[in-house]
Amino acid sequence: MDEGNRGESESQEVLTKSGSRKIGKLRLFIGAAPGVGKTYTMLREANALRDRGLDVVIGYIEFHGRPETAAQIGNLEIIPCTLLDFRGRTFQEVDIEAVVARNPDVVVIDELAHTNVPGSKNEKRYMDVEYILDHGIDVLTAVNVQHIEGAHEDAEEMTGIKVREIIPRTFVKRASEIEVIDVTPETLRQRLRDGSIYSMDKVNQALNNFFRLTNLSALRELALREVADDVDERLQQSYDRTKIPGPVGARETILVCANYLERSDKLVEKGSRMAERMKAELLVLTIIDGSQNDLPEKEKLKLTKLREISGKYYAEHIVEQRNDRKIGEVIMDVADRFNITQIVIGQPKSNTKWAFWRDNPVKYLMQNMKYVDLRIVGWKE
Repeated sequence: MDEGNRGESESQEVLTKSGSRKIGKLRLFIGAAPGVGKTYTMLREANALRDRGLDVVIGYIEFHGRPETAAQIGNLEIIPCTLLDFRGRTFQEVDIEAVVARNPDVVVIDELAHTNVPGSKNEKRYMDVEYILDHGIDVLTAVNVQHIEGAHEDAEEMTGIKVREIIPRTFVKRASEIEVIDVTPETLRQRLRDGSIYSMDKVNQALNNFFRLTNLSALRELALREVADDVDERLQQSYDRTKIPGPVGARETILVCANYLERSDKLVEKGSRMAERMKAELLVLTIIDGSQNDLPEKEKLKLTKLREISGKYYAEHIVEQRNDRKIGEVIMDVADRFNITQIVIGQPKSNTKWAFWRDNPVKYLMQNMKYVDLRIVGWKE
């Protein structure tokens, strides 16, 4: 056996000695659009890792004619691509077998949403990345947010442009770290005018289509929200979440308390406006005595109308049984369960009890609630 093969065999033996193969870590760079600097940042990070002593190589990189990005290669080794002929043309694809045989600590693979040419080992480039990760090699890769499953539907609605290459959400969840590469829409459009993104003959068309200010603003918001959602999910699932008092996460979640039908529309509308400003999730809470099935027909009809009001403002409607708890206690329990950051509630009537509400929830919340903002909506009697 020659030295190279013996080294590969020994490496595989180390990986499988414990009964399970080492899995590489995925670091994902997300941008709102071409030209934000994903490849530039990824290469800069690759060089920083190399300077720290890690073995870093390039498996695939695309410069799009940008010299400042090409300059970031520095001393990084480039593993030659495999060449495939298709319909009279020659295409370059990631040589995943060469990457695995080279067995670096980290490999850089650009253009994650790419569809491989027929004849490749895998149909999609993200599948190439999965193959490399499964061989214990860390990967740095980059993608625009509109190519992520779920986000692609929002992007299509925002821009009116069909997204044809989609990366499954399950792949994104494999990432140990997600980083958004962010620039303002104005900066991105100026880069386009300067010829730093596309050739000058394509600039006007791009400015009037995909690179319209409204499109870029919406996609930027989508990219930031994607990372915020990822942060929230990781924090909620982390072991240390139980040690953190109150709501956690990067996003706001608003809870509207609605039991009085005549006041509920105004309350939910108030919460909806707040949610729109904060880009927050909106929930509506109705508290009942007993189960829904045992309610009188009048109360069932009220629940139906409250559900319709919630749907009108695109809010999730939650029905909670009181079970001998104080109303304020029920609200706090729901707020804790759904990671609520803002509560919207109506001001109690001054001269009557709150119908079936036998206590004053506003007073209870003000005395007992921590870490959550309380918004009290007043009424004109």
